[in-house]
Amino acid sequence: MTELSLPAKAYLLACDVGKNKLRDRQRARLMIRGAALTDLVLRGRVADDDGKVAASGAGPTGDLVLDEMLTEIAGESPRKWKWWVRKDARGTLEALESQLETAGVIELKNGKVLGLFPSRNPIVRDTATVDRLRASVDQTLRGPSPVSDVDASDAALTALAAAVELKDVVSGKDRRQYKDRIEELGERGGDAVPALRKLFRELRAVRASAVSSGSGS
Repeated sequence: MTELSLPAKAYLLACDVGKNKLRDRQRARLMIRGAALTDLVLRGRVADDDGKVAASGAGPTGDLVLDEMLTEIAGESPRKWKWWVRKDARGTLEALESQLETAGVIELKNGKVLGLFPSRNPIVRDTATVDRLRASVDQTLRGPSPVSDVDASDAALTALAAAVELKDVVSGKDRRQYKDRIEELGERGGDAVPALRKLFRELRAVRASAVSSGSGS
């Protein structure tokens, strides 16, 4: 893997390198699906067709995870962006982890969630890469370059991290302070980012409702 794809960058951003794990696997899954869709948009391989995802172009992208998603899109009836963000997010995460391990970017170690459920935890081999990604997101978020001058991939990665509220990368304070800039950055990546943002807010509301119901019972 000579150059990291957008979903690979999103995965590394979601890693807690100090604890050798993903901070939140559900959050990471959705971010990675959104990143994969956005990567395909930036490559000109998918586009919006009246609010739905449509495949375009021909031939492989050269990235197995992206090619798998592109094949799924081409073989499915037209669906909305939010549907594609959710679809088989777990499978995409696992496929990406296997790809990154094969490429030597991470090493997966067996572990347990809450001491009970089996999991595979990533050890990032080059933590400097994560540091560079975090610094890039921080610079993209704060400027001073106008959004129009920001690399489209950097813009999308920053907007994706904000969309799933990856607070160790884009804090709540920063999301509020740079709200307008984040919106502009998201527009550079097409329709997957706002779909991801909406989906994550809905899931957050469901979680909050479940906690509230449990507290009141």
